[in-house]
Amino acid sequence: MKLSDKEKARLKAKYGEWAVITGATSGIGLELAVQLASAGFNLVLIARHLDKLQEVENRLKANTSIEIKIVNVDVSEAEGIDQIIEATKGTKVGLLIASAGYGTSGNFIDSSLHSEINMLRVNCEALLSLTHYFGQHFANQSRGGIILMSSMVAFQGTPFSANYAATKAYVQTLAEGIAVELKSKGVDVLAAAPGPVESGFSKRANMKMSMSLTPSQVGVPILEALGRKTTVLPGLLTKFLVYSLRTVPRWGKVKIMEKVMGGMTEHQRKKL
Repeated sequence: MKLSDKEKARLKAKYGEWAVITGATSGIGLELAVQLASAGFNLVLIARHLDKLQEVENRLKANTSIEIKIVNVDVSEAEGIDQIIEATKGTKVGLLIASAGYGTSGNFIDSSLHSEINMLRVNCEALLSLTHYFGQHFANQSRGGIILMSSMVAFQGTPFSANYAATKAYVQTLAEGIAVELKSKGVDVLAAAPGPVESGFSKRANMKMSMSLTPSQVGVPILEALGRKTTVLPGLLTKFLVYSLRTVPRWGKVKIMEKVMGGMTEHQRKKL
């Protein structure tokens, strides 16, 4: 999918000149970077791997005349957040996309506490720090947009991926709350809550997903929803999965997610 010329002009007028994107070298973050580059946004691209950042920079510069800054940091570290803030000072940033994140899966008590805490830092603490900083910046300039990456698992407890789902529930709730607070200050906030996406996520989370969307199926719907909604469920598969659960009580959703996630992580328990 591609953004229409009308939509490119809307986004650039409301949120240009620069966009800051974490997790910019893969998955949804990369897709949003590609779409925004096509709309003429200058980009601050953030990720842990310098070689991948340079590959994305070269790819985008080959097809556009935009400016790009790359920031090679780990957002789970306080120093990484400080470097991002320093790198964007003096830059006319109008859009923040907090796309960096990852998941874990399996029985909670069998997981690595270090991995679970690090995921909390990436998915929640880093997102909080950047949202707070750029939220203040955007409010002061009376314009801006913030996209926070939620998930369809944010709406109920999810056995076999309990802490990951909890991090996304945090993101969803934060986005819904600050969207109201910042609206009067000219700042739009969007929670993007996709279903399963082919992005390398499942490999790192050690899940086997039988159905999934591609980043190209969710990127454009996310950008089109910014400034129009508080939450977007991008892609037909996401809508089907979430809407089919809407009339189910919360305890029932948890039982359903137990079966769904249980199937995705069954191979882990077979090894025991």
